[in-house]
Formats: sequence, C-alpha cells, structure tokens
Amino acid sequence: MKRRFALAGTLLALVLGFGALPAAATPSGTSPASTTTALAAPDISVTAVRTHLEELSAVAARNGGNRRSTTQGYRDSVAYVKGRLQAAGYTVTEQPCTSGCTSGAGPNLIAEWPRGDADNVYMFGAHLDGVSAGPGMNDNASGSAALLENALALARENPDLRNRVRFAWWTDEEQGLNGSYFYVRSLSSAERSRIKAYYNFDMIASVNGGYFINRITSAAAAPMKAYWDSLGLRPEENTEGAGRSDDYSFERYGIPTSGYAMGASARKTAAQAAKWGGTSGASYDPCYHRACDTLSNINTTGLDRAADGIAYTLWQQAVGTGGGGVCDTAGVIGNGGFESGTAPWTGTTAAIAAHTGRPAHGGTRFAWLGGNGSAGTESISQTVTVPAGCTGASLGFWLRVETAESGTRAYDTFTVRVNGTTLATWSNVHAGGGWTQRSADLSAYAGQTVTVTFTATEDRSLQTGFLLDDVSLQSD
Repeated sequence: MKRRFALAGTLLALVLGFGALPAAATPSGTSPASTTTALAAPDISVTAVRTHLEELSAVAARNGGNRRSTTQGYRDSVAYVKGRLQAAGYTVTEQPCTSGCTSGAGPNLIAEWPRGDADNVYMFGAHLDGVSAGPGMNDNASGSAALLENALALARENPDLRNRVRFAWWTDEEQGLNGSYFYVRSLSSAERSRIKAYYNFDMIASVNGGYFINRITSAAAAPMKAYWDSLGLRPEENTEGAGRSDDYSFERYGIPTSGYAMGASARKTAAQAAKWGGTSGASYDPCYHRACDTLSNINTTGLDRAADGIAYTLWQQAVGTGGGGVCDTAGVIGNGGFESGTAPWTGTTAAIAAHTGRPAHGGTRFAWLGGNGSAGTESISQTVTVPAGCTGASLGFWLRVETAESGTRAYDTFTVRVNGTTLATWSNVHAGGGWTQRSADLSAYAGQTVTVTFTATEDRSLQTGFLLDDVSLQSD
C-alpha cells in the first residue's frame, strides 16, 4: 500500500478493511450456511500461497533486495506470475503503462478466464510492486500471492460461470496508484460499464493486523463480509487505507469496489486487541515499508482467511450452481427466530429479546422495532445468499403491529429493503389482528448475495411497535 500523500483530484474516500479471527471460530475452509445450494468455493491452500510468497522473496533477493516497479525485481515478479497463469491455461496480457507511471516502470498484468457473460465482469486485483526498502512480502506480495492461487484454483475447478472473472496485478502502486489508474482511464466508457465490481487485496497478512473490509456496507462488499462474518470475525471498515490503494482508481470512475486488508502503520486499539488478539497500541504491520517486510513478517492465519474469502466472493459473484436450478432454502436466513442471541443480525440488535408482556410468534424471543412514541428509526439487517435456483423465492416472516395512532393515515412505517431498495411497506394502518404472516418477493435476487433490512420509522407522536419473528427464505 502506498503512503498517504496529496493527489490532485483524488479526494474521494476509499475504504479498505482489516480484522482477525478468534481461535474458536469456524475453520478457514468452512463456507457460510448461505452457500448450501451453490457450488462450494474451494478451500485455498495457504501452503500454496506461501509457495508463491517464497518465490517472490527469492526474486527480491536476486535483485538487490526489492521489487520496486522500475527494477528487474518487479519484471521478474511479473514473469513468475505470468508463467504460472499461462501454464494454467490463461491468456495473459502485459499492459505497458505509457503515461502517468514512473519512468521505467514495468507493465500491468491482466488475465481473464474466457467463460461467463462478458458484459458482467467481476475484477480482482492486487499491486505486484513494492518499495525499494525491502522485499515487500506483506506489502504486497501477500495480496498478489493470494490472488494468484485463486486464479489457479479457478482454472483447476473450471466451473460453469454465469459472469466473467478478470484478474490484475498492478505496477507502480507505491508511487501513486499509477498502473491501475492508467488501466481504468484507458478503458472506454462501455468497457468500464461492464465491470460490475472491483475487489482489491493489499496487505492481507499483517502480523498485528485486524480484519477490515473496503466499503463494508456496500453491495459489492456483501459476500466478503458474509464470509468473514461466518467465521465470527466482526470485521470493521478500513479508514487507514482510504484512497491509498488501487481500488481508488476504479472508484474515481464510479465502479463499485471492495476488498480485504489487515492494516499498515496505524495502531491497533484496545477494543480491537480485545476482539482480535494482538498488541494494543502497536502498528498493524511493524515492518510497513521497511527492510524487515520479509517472509517472517507474514500472518499465515490472516492470509489463509483472506485467501478463502476471495474464493468465496469469486464463487458467489461469478460461478453457476452446477446443480440444475436446485432451490434449497434451509439455513439461508440465520437465526430467523431470534432464539440464538443476536448474530448474524446487525443494527439495532437491542430490539431482539424475550420482551415482557408480549408472546413471541414462536419460541420466546422476537425483534421489537419502534414503539417509542418519538421520532426515530430502528432497523436490523442480515447479509444472505439467495440460491441461484430460487427463481420463485420470497422472504417470509411474521409481523405484529401495535399502535396508539388512529385513522387511515400512515404515520409510522415498517419497510423491507434489499440492498437499499424497498420491497414492501406496512404502517400503523395495519395494526390489529395479532401475528400475521407477511412476505416480500426475492425472485429477482436469485444467485446473489444481498443485505436484507427491516426498518421501523416513527414520527414524533404516538407510538407504533412493529414486532417481527420467524424470518425465513421460502420457495414457491
């Protein structure tokens, strides 16, 4: 990751993410429950990723100890990655950076798997160059190596693809995101519009790192967050990396972005150390842009979890079910009856409880949104994957509306949203009748990872409470 410095016209914020997995969490190869009907993503071998790191370390050792974009160390790094990709069956393009890059910088490396819809491209990238101070194993051989092994895994598995997958290894990132910016600005507007999301991986093995996700609340980030959530990581938004890695080049042109990272020179807080382990008050990467960024500066556990999360995201965004349209809805909604604490729900989770004086629809717990009699909003959300075969899917739930309002005017509302789009609305007008089964159509989201949000909005007078229970995905 490049150091932060002023760039004319580059004031848009980019967010990268960092976080760490508790020791008791699900093993790294385990996929979230929402993947039960899609082809499972492969478990990426961290040993194989380490092998790529060792090769890149050897490249640096043979070339003055670094892989800066203008050196033979960088060009030999390109040759190694290109050779592995070509052996796997990729057609690989070296793109010279003919303007805006440091004089003498080597090329970008682009590889596309020639299957899936070419009008819907999901792009995965990492910068391959390092600084002159050292071999750059965490920054950014870690991202480059994890990306390479994911590309090789896609070739080995060779699944049916519904969307196109493109990989990129960028030059001259450390000098100002120059290689990626040259690539994006060289595309036509039509070519840019085909890129539905770009995922960036920069410093994903910091030894004192956290687990952060770039633009964590965005639709593009949903599968990345879903995977780390399934491991109990509780990832955070990256603020340190905003505008400092290659995803910024894509965001400047309005292309959705996300990505994983584990932190650079910023210091881990006490709260983060309590959540993820590590040393409070110390840098995420104590060897950031230093000679000690060697193979001993690699967090293998974090690297493994990031590599597997890349595979999960790739499979969710681009791989077909391979199962002839099976629609298995079991387990898609996690903790839909609210009986198992609050996870994986996020938002106003204090609304989830065994509320005195009100019976749940089933069990003992439910979510009570609103009911405050003052202006405000309460909501709970969950990120889920709608199986690709569920072309007749709906979100089913039980709703009870209690109000002190009267008449036929909607003062207080309850909405169901998917990725911010409102699918259904109820209000104080629908009060009475006890628990009533409701639904919202999710057919349009088959095969997608989405965020479902239930929101209660009250005006400043007279309460309306919206009681929610037994949420599930149903098939027609």
